[in-house]
Amino acid sequence: MSKIKEECGVFGIIDDKPINAVGHTVNALLALQHRGQESAGIVTFFGDNVFTKKDLGMVNDVFDQKYIDSFPNSYVTVGHVRYSTNGTRDIESAQPITVTHKEASFALAHNGALTNAEELRKRITMDGGIFYTTTDSEVINDLIIKQMRQTKDFEQAVFNCMDILEGAYSIVIATGNHLYALRDKNGFRPLCMGKLGTATVFASESCAFDAIGAEFIRDIKPGELVKVDQKGNVTVRQKDVSDRKRGLCVFEFVYFARPDSVIEGISVHEARMKMGEYLYQQQPIEADMVCGVPDSGISAAYGYAKASGIPYGSAFIKNRYVGRSFILPTQIKREKAVSVKLNPLRSAVKGKRIILIDDSIVRGTTSAKIIRSLREAGAKEIHFCISSPPFKFPCYFGTDVDSRENLIANKMDIEGIRKTIGADSLVFLSYENVMKIKFGQDVSFCGGCFDGNYPIDITEPK
Repeated sequence: MSKIKEECGVFGIIDDKPINAVGHTVNALLALQHRGQESAGIVTFFGDNVFTKKDLGMVNDVFDQKYIDSFPNSYVTVGHVRYSTNGTRDIESAQPITVTHKEASFALAHNGALTNAEELRKRITMDGGIFYTTTDSEVINDLIIKQMRQTKDFEQAVFNCMDILEGAYSIVIATGNHLYALRDKNGFRPLCMGKLGTATVFASESCAFDAIGAEFIRDIKPGELVKVDQKGNVTVRQKDVSDRKRGLCVFEFVYFARPDSVIEGISVHEARMKMGEYLYQQQPIEADMVCGVPDSGISAAYGYAKASGIPYGSAFIKNRYVGRSFILPTQIKREKAVSVKLNPLRSAVKGKRIILIDDSIVRGTTSAKIIRSLREAGAKEIHFCISSPPFKFPCYFGTDVDSRENLIANKMDIEGIRKTIGADSLVFLSYENVMKIKFGQDVSFCGGCFDGNYPIDITEPK
């Protein structure tokens, strides 16, 4: 793992008249592509008829223009882009997952990871349930069906499940005439609501609304279930979260989210700019140029340059036709992909003292490769500044920080990491400073991957 892996992106749309729902969903998923690049899927409802298309690959690979143009207008659609933080990488695990059952027919798209998935899976299996994938999402589907047998009411069944599920889930569910959005009681993963004309839309990030010309309305609250019918009528139900710690993943702002998104009232770009300013305040460095590692280090680099007065410049040219290197199966292939994807600008870096900003260090192999490439291009000094604290602990909520032994900061102190990656100096953003980026908003962050303190009790697997 050369970079932290993202989770997934979800989207849903419903209207009272047939619209180009598939086209809107494709464009929204393209805007959310950074959240998952293994598979893409869309499920569309025409009354009782359900149409599903999903496959491994990027959105444009799965949905070409011919398919979009040929698909008739529809009322309700849900879409998903996936990265497999849980489950296997195969077409069966691609989402949305569709259920056609005598109790209910629906399609579910999930972002996050359940902390009690194994316990629920065992319980459902003992009751005769059969699983076809290893995903948490199938556990949620089976749980909804089980609740439907008791309540005979789909909304109530979903609402009941929110008391049973533990961990992170931001979910959009489509039925023949309703769209549901729900978020776990701690609010680990983002989910927001918008309007596109008379249509209601839900998405993991607000940038999806910008892509289709929709208006952002609000974030879904932790513990909230929102139901929308075809006429646009909205029903809101709220779980009691008074005993829950808020826990929005701070790494949404460090790395995951697109810089043009706004989450819980916080601009991702402005948060990253502030991280760069804090880095300068922590440890001012004399240098000739401030550079960001594309793409998630760029906003923080702007912030550092602004605070320090040191000119911002580009140190790399990024090949945007190369996919994310972390999806490649071996470390050797990942390192080769870094060389193809990021090429130093020799004329810009030769003889310069460079402050290089990146979002994180995981294993350290990619950081070492980047620094080595700058040295070979003639950089005089390389001061590496990281816009997050050191990763020392696993994440259990949909981010693939999966084991302590894979984390370089769990094995070495900062000086040891500096020597390993070959930087002249190394600065991590402090925990206190990364927690300041909420700009007065009523939100608390989960930083368990930094300090081991999680918003909910965690039993680590043995």
